[in-house]
Amino acid sequence: MADRGAAERPAGSFPIGLLALDIDGTLIGDDLVLGPRTKAAVAAARARGVHVSLVTGRMTSSALPFARELGLTDPIVAYQGALVRELPPPERDPRLGRILAHRPLPAGPAREAIVWAKSVGLEAHINHLERFVVQADDPRAEDYSSFFGARATVVPDLRTWIRHPVSKVLAVGADTIPEDVLQDGRQRFAGRAAVTLSHPRFLEFLAYGVSKARGVRHLARRAGVPLSRILAIGDQFNDVEMLAEVGHGAAMPGAPGPVTAAARYVAPPLADEGAATLIERLVLAGESDARRAAAALEAERDEIMAAVAADPAA
Repeated sequence: MADRGAAERPAGSFPIGLLALDIDGTLIGDDLVLGPRTKAAVAAARARGVHVSLVTGRMTSSALPFARELGLTDPIVAYQGALVRELPPPERDPRLGRILAHRPLPAGPAREAIVWAKSVGLEAHINHLERFVVQADDPRAEDYSSFFGARATVVPDLRTWIRHPVSKVLAVGADTIPEDVLQDGRQRFAGRAAVTLSHPRFLEFLAYGVSKARGVRHLARRAGVPLSRILAIGDQFNDVEMLAEVGHGAAMPGAPGPVTAAARYVAPPLADEGAATLIERLVLAGESDARRAAAALEAERDEIMAAVAADPAA
């Protein structure tokens, strides 16, 4: 499998000044619980002046409880980079902060995405700013409400509801969406929309050029931290560009091949709070120890990639 992004990735440098953290599959599992070690590692990094942001496919209001639990103050990157929003002071919670950037998907490709998703067996819904909108006959509306922590707006027909650009279209499968469906979607919408998988059952359509990497570049400029000094951690196709963009990109174990190929490191498992382990070894350790840890982690990742290349079916 090609080592996507490695040639263009900036050389990692220290000390790490910014953490860009995916949420689902990286910080939390299906139980939606942040582990104590993760919370402690993030708090210790922040105490050292490290900027920490959640970079997620969720809407900002859905990511906000996790940001609060981690004690964060830096902006949240939502919708795979389509929306960057300030994190309001705790006394203003649950009101949301100022929008710093928003790049929505034009109405035409959004409507077409809904039709195409249906043709391949997926049920689409709309996310726009802090709303999510579902069609009245969508059988999974209650599942969405549970996942996002908010109630859906129900409309008779999604396509006719879309009259203006929307933040994203999310198409949900009953089972794991095959990678060839992702590739077909990318070919069909080439030059008109970004298409990615954020979860084994979630296929997303965003404005062309949108990715988590775009959001991380915004964070880097705002914080004055070079990309070489950013640690980003993720687990799915929607994290590929972000991991390839920074000096210290880490994939979770079990991530799809292109995600691991884009990363410099592979984190320990989520069950072991692998993100916390990376923060402890690369951010909280002394610089010489962090450099040694980085070299060891990179060698481990290279061994994983070599094993996959030798036996792709393994």
